[in-house]
Amino acid sequence: MMKLHTLVALAAGIALTGVAFVLAIGAFDTNHAVARAADVDADLLNDARSNFKPLPKDMATPEFPITPSRVELGRKLFFDPRISVDGTVSCARCHQPALYGTDGLPKPRGAHDTLNPRNAPTILNAALQFKAHWRGDRENVEDEAKQVLIGLFSFINPDYASAIARIKAIPGYADLFRKEFPGDPDLVTPDSWAKAIGAFERTLVTPSRFDAFLAGDTRALSPEERTGLRKFIDTGCIGCHNGADVGGGIFKKFGVVEDYWTATRSQQPDKGRFDVTHDPQDTYVFKVPSLRNVAMTPPYFHDGSVRLLPEAVRIMAKVQLGRALSDQDTADIVAFLGSLTGKLPQGFVDAPILPASGFDVSKTEAPQRQR
Repeated sequence: MMKLHTLVALAAGIALTGVAFVLAIGAFDTNHAVARAADVDADLLNDARSNFKPLPKDMATPEFPITPSRVELGRKLFFDPRISVDGTVSCARCHQPALYGTDGLPKPRGAHDTLNPRNAPTILNAALQFKAHWRGDRENVEDEAKQVLIGLFSFINPDYASAIARIKAIPGYADLFRKEFPGDPDLVTPDSWAKAIGAFERTLVTPSRFDAFLAGDTRALSPEERTGLRKFIDTGCIGCHNGADVGGGIFKKFGVVEDYWTATRSQQPDKGRFDVTHDPQDTYVFKVPSLRNVAMTPPYFHDGSVRLLPEAVRIMAKVQLGRALSDQDTADIVAFLGSLTGKLPQGFVDAPILPASGFDVSKTEAPQRQR
């Protein structure tokens, strides 16, 4: 008969073998789950890279180069309100750093407290977009900066000569323009103003964790954000919101499936690009906005009619894609959109010291024309 202690040892050995076997199976399952998760992340990364691009270091082009001195001049001009007709409006009034390049209003106010017809979109990363303005009636950020000098809803100067005179009247600017534009006999011109401001705006790039994800760090996004990215892609949002700026690359009718104002409760439907081209095909057509930093830039849409991002997401799915999102789908997509919030450039956060000069109240003029 086998001794008792031998039987006990044998039983213990069998038990330990069973435990080891169970642990091995568990380890296999864990490793298999990790491998499956890695495959899922790889598929998501590949899909993301097929539709999006990381933000560039800056947005300079051969036509619109940037230099430190030009950027610094443009930075001063961007924050200077004394170029507007009543001395109250600078570019920064509608594009405030604290509000991620917006003003937080449904529609901004220009000189003489004039109400603009459309919401002020963020200036951050805006130079990547193929046109400027909701209706695409500005070619780029330089064209926008030039037109704003005489815009009826912004600076409201009666003509370019008046606007340029205001710049020249401020001691300190002449030398800065002379150094930056030495070949321009007029020194300060609407074009040199526009190039300087454009140079500054072309530095306003806000890379976020999403860019790290696109670079290959799949864990830069949380599980909720990765789920939201998958739903963003599969729902069809990428049809319009793609590229480095996650939008800003095409015109699109707002309200493909149903009239947009029924969902946004907008009081006055805006015909959009039709008012620029007078082409019936452009009725209710707008530039697709960028979704970079969208969580920080409410209210939403061209008329600022929607205050909350989840509501804006639901409306877009409904009127553009005919999709009714569940609460969970909406929350997941909103989580992903939060990953598009980037760090503000320091030169934008910190306002510059401007050349000293008082504003000449005697030269203020009320708006006299329609544009």
